[in-house]
Amino acid sequence: MELTWTGVLLLLSILSILFSAFQMHQKKGQLPPGPTPWPILGNLFQRDVLPLYKHYQKLAVKYGPVFTVWNGSKPMVALCGYDVVKEALVDHSEEFGGRIETPANNRIFKNKGLTTTDEKKWRELRRFTLSTLRDFGMGKKRMSERVQEEALCLVEEIATTKGQPFDPRRIFASAVSNVICAVVFGNRFDYKDKTFIENQKIIECHLRHSLSFLGLVYNTFPKLVEFLPGPHKRIFADVENVCDYIRENVDLHKKTLDPQNLRDYIDCFLVRLEKEQNSSEGIYTHEDLVIIGLGLFSAGTLTTSDALLCSLLAMAKLPHIQAKVQQEIDEVVGTNRTPSMEDRLKMPFTNAVIHEVQRYQKGSLETFPRATTCETKLHGYTIPKHMAIVPIFSSVHFDPLHWETPEKFNPNHFWMKTKYFLNNLCFFIAVAGKRACPGEALARMELFLFFSALLQNFTFSLVGDTKDSDVMSLYTDFRNNQYPLVRAAKRSVDTCGQ
Repeated sequence: MELTWTGVLLLLSILSILFSAFQMHQKKGQLPPGPTPWPILGNLFQRDVLPLYKHYQKLAVKYGPVFTVWNGSKPMVALCGYDVVKEALVDHSEEFGGRIETPANNRIFKNKGLTTTDEKKWRELRRFTLSTLRDFGMGKKRMSERVQEEALCLVEEIATTKGQPFDPRRIFASAVSNVICAVVFGNRFDYKDKTFIENQKIIECHLRHSLSFLGLVYNTFPKLVEFLPGPHKRIFADVENVCDYIRENVDLHKKTLDPQNLRDYIDCFLVRLEKEQNSSEGIYTHEDLVIIGLGLFSAGTLTTSDALLCSLLAMAKLPHIQAKVQQEIDEVVGTNRTPSMEDRLKMPFTNAVIHEVQRYQKGSLETFPRATTCETKLHGYTIPKHMAIVPIFSSVHFDPLHWETPEKFNPNHFWMKTKYFLNNLCFFIAVAGKRACPGEALARMELFLFFSALLQNFTFSLVGDTKDSDVMSLYTDFRNNQYPLVRAAKRSVDTCGQ
């Protein structure tokens, strides 16, 4: 009797499930313990606790600080808690410093630029990028002055709201983005520039999707999802439009390039590209430049603007802390000038509040896995080469062994009552290792200067009933477009001087 198509499909499905189960069983015996994966699906639909960091905490209690989770048929080793994360990223940074490929990132970044898995190429492009950013002032007074100028523009823009409720997300993103745009493209943009705003929204949509359940499904079953309708098709097309915009900028730079007067990162890359054009290594290419530009624009906008947003929401929710920050700004800076980086050491409480916001933000860094570069040992387990590694940074930031009140917003985690800023190593572990963000110093500078300039000039409050909301739920509501608006009341000279 001939098999029907339904029968054939059913048979193939059963064989696929059996083959997947066999492969998983073979791999599972060689890896740290973890929840039993389903064939093909892995642990994709077994997450019963939200938010995600609490789910990982629950698994760590059961399986220990090093355990295995499965995205489909692909295992990932998760690291929970300060001790094991430090052991991997600091003590064995070379072994745990590889980059893992994900289908979504491959689709967008094409294994180019700073996302490449080619170790030699990555090292060279990273070295060049860091060197060029430093040449254009990163970590120097010149960059600090550039951020101060943008902070004044941000203050002027918020002043136009005249105390009326407004959504700060787009203004904050534009201000932060302008800093990196000035370095990469050689100019800043008006806050109402339509193309500038649209490019920001596209990058935001891409990041939100990559961190969402749908993004996880895409990375687990990319070939299947490609044939299905969904937001991924529009997002990939939109990101390609941003790449086209960067390509147009590169073409304009080529036409006006003066090797004796380099204006920005693109100019510097084009000069290096000209020098290396006969090289057989192919490290510097036009497409690498486009992808690096995309990466700098993305990283230089979203992370810092999100942290700035969370900072202002925290101040609006906690007026007693906002008043204490403003008092410190008034005493150190006054009203006749803009806060500078030289003021930071004299403002330990403000610095502590900013760090506590970043700790409390429960960022989603753990969704961007790393990889082992060789077979290595960790916490008594043998971790294979090229294994995806997920450091759960939120487990470090909320580790009850290292934080007095991990679930509460508490600037005293970074501030001693003797008025000294307290460096907590548990916080800085998240930016450690060879894969640390090259713009980390710039991000810290921006956050301090924007935050202090805003509180120097305004007192922020929330519009609507937010009594039952904590700082994190407010931040989450903003990200999900369910939020109270913010009101910025201009501070008078008399108030600032008190």
